[in-house]
Amino acid sequence: MNSSEFRRRGKEMVDYVANYMEGIESRQVYPDVEPGYLRPLIPAAAPQEPDTFEDIISDVEKIIMPGVTHWHSPYFFAYFPTASSYPAMLADMLCGAIGCIGFSWAASPACTELESVMMDWLGKMLELPEAFLAGNTGKGGGVIQGSASEATLVALLAARTKVTRRLQAASPELTPGAIMEKLVAYTSDQAHSSVERAGLIGGVKLKAIPSDDNFAMRASALQEAVERDKAAGLIPFFVVATLGTTSCCSFDNLLEVGPLCNKEDMWLHIDAAYAGSAFICPEFRHLLNGVEFADSFNFNPHKWLLVNFDCSAIQPVQMLRLRENMLCQ
Repeated sequence: MNSSEFRRRGKEMVDYVANYMEGIESRQVYPDVEPGYLRPLIPAAAPQEPDTFEDIISDVEKIIMPGVTHWHSPYFFAYFPTASSYPAMLADMLCGAIGCIGFSWAASPACTELESVMMDWLGKMLELPEAFLAGNTGKGGGVIQGSASEATLVALLAARTKVTRRLQAASPELTPGAIMEKLVAYTSDQAHSSVERAGLIGGVKLKAIPSDDNFAMRASALQEAVERDKAAGLIPFFVVATLGTTSCCSFDNLLEVGPLCNKEDMWLHIDAAYAGSAFICPEFRHLLNGVEFADSFNFNPHKWLLVNFDCSAIQPVQMLRLRENMLCQ
């Protein structure tokens, strides 16, 4: 495909996408297919000769679309609303064309700096404390992850390294293995399963704190678990509080849990993947009160803010510290 054909096919693809979006409500929301439906409909190996663009689009409509769950349909009520939009689609085209890999400033200065500035925009929209922002001289600042699952894991690994360094500084004879086998993290029994996965991947114990009648984690229950584990010789080091659980959109009590985490020197990570975007609205901002006690905060713009998946924003209080801790993993 040369640039001339790209221009022509690009216009055709834009038309196809626009027609799909305009007519999405007429499509069956959930596909009427069985697992494994697709394999018999496509070749077992990549073809030796390319298909025409017309044939590919035809296959998309005849083979792929019957197996698509249409998340943008007005009749789709499961999980959460995906937040695609026409501007976001155009931005994706430009990103795909530039194709830079922003793993360091030198790899693409504009990519790195734009991410930092945009994350500050989000932080200010949410009225996060200054400590979460990069600004011109700040130690905070956010980064974009693929999902809240990744963000929780990143925070846990950073917290694990932080506590390991602290304990080894006090007792140089301690090995990382000896410390890790005693580390214990906590979260509500309403938390997303990704928190449990983070504990498994991070190689630490994770305990579910029973929630109250409003499905919220309270400081009293957390304190009881912490004291019990400390008495057993374990090392509490990490807590995940959820703002907007996936089961019922409940909110853990940050104003109670936060001070306890600070007192016990436990890293507090806030998972606001689902409801975080709502805190931009002044009438819902109070639900974020207590964020000042947190070490890291995460929410998903790709759920409510008209941004294509995947865009999960994590704002640590100490970005430089987070990066240093992650480099040790």
